Amino acid sequence: MTLPHRPRTAGLRNAALAAALLLAASVPATTETIPLSGTESASEIEKFCTGIADAARDRRYSLQAMELKKLKDDIDERIRRLEEKRREYEDWMKRRETFLARAQEDVVKIYATMKPDAAAERLAELDARLAAGILMKLDSRKAGVIMNEMNSKAAATLTAIMASAARREDPS
Repeated sequence: MTLPHRPRTAGLRNAALAAALLLAASVPATTETIPLSGTESASEIEKFCTGIADAARDRRYSLQAMELKKLKDDIDERIRRLEEKRREYEDWMKRRETFLARAQEDVVKIYATMKPDAAAERLAELDARLAAGILMKLDSRKAGVIMNEMNSKAAATLTAIMASAARREDPS
């Protein structure tokens, strides 16, 4: 048997939910049957349970909606923080690249103004890839004079690195 649908207000819904909670709290947690008093009948209990089912369902849905909103807000906050960190990282990378480019230009200028024999001696002590990179950025005439001052083994190593770097296709 269903009751006619009446619009429910928040007050009635909360009252019905409170009544259901009180009823649930007062029911012992046993499996034995509770005898009905003479005034209560099974149909009245069924009517009561049917009457509060919609309110309980609505409350459960609203609790789930609040939880979902809370989770969404948490995710939105995390995304905002990640975006902020990404912007900081990109800014740091731009400053680093600018610094490295400026430092590299300055190093090349230093080697360009050095005497060829002194530059050759210093470049021979550096990592071969770094020395080759510096020589490639120098004027070709200046680089040739510096390599002329190097021992033949170091000059050959640097030449091989510079030649492989100048290739347009992958050597492997």
